[in-house]
Amino acid sequence: MLRLADPESLRDLGRYAARARTLDGDGAVRLQCHGVVLAAYVCALPGRGLLGDGTVLGLRVARLAEPAATDVTVPLAAVTDRTARATDDATLPIPPVTLAPPWAALAPPRAGWEPVGAIAGDALTTAARDGIGEIAEGTPDGAGAHAVTALREKVWGRRLPAGEADIAAGGALAAYALGFLAPGREVTMLRQGRWTRLDCPGGHVLMR
Repeated sequence: MLRLADPESLRDLGRYAARARTLDGDGAVRLQCHGVVLAAYVCALPGRGLLGDGTVLGLRVARLAEPAATDVTVPLAAVTDRTARATDDATLPIPPVTLAPPWAALAPPRAGWEPVGAIAGDALTTAARDGIGEIAEGTPDGAGAHAVTALREKVWGRRLPAGEADIAAGGALAAYALGFLAPGREVTMLRQGRWTRLDCPGGHVLMR
């Protein structure tokens, strides 16, 4: 069982999990604790190959009321169910069913990040909405799964120019769909090895 700092933190975790389910209704969330810090990872876009190229993860951090050493990956649905039933309680029972999606085996670095530029959050919102519209228009009724997958990879793999650096449009999708962006606020971009991170007002996006 995890005890968050306050009931609002638990409700916020539930809202985050609910947004992640709009990207993958059968998705998972990795709950990784470091002392009194809870890191909740979700997958916005799965990667390809052994190195997971193209993986896009969301990260939301919350504070715990007491230290924990938990590291489990559980269904998003189990988290939304439990947080929906919470009232004034700040505890999250750990779901008994665990999952092992390939992305959960990836370990984004915790240190060594170098700033490489910034991009307007509004530009990411526009890119995400444009991409969603392009996919909706390009997948008519009856389109096969292979065609839909190919179009999604094309749209979200497209590079977006952003000052000194560039990112894939999939990063915009994650930041927008997970509710990380705020009107008029900038997003900082950082790099470490094969990873790129977007530090948004409401959370972080990690891309490989």
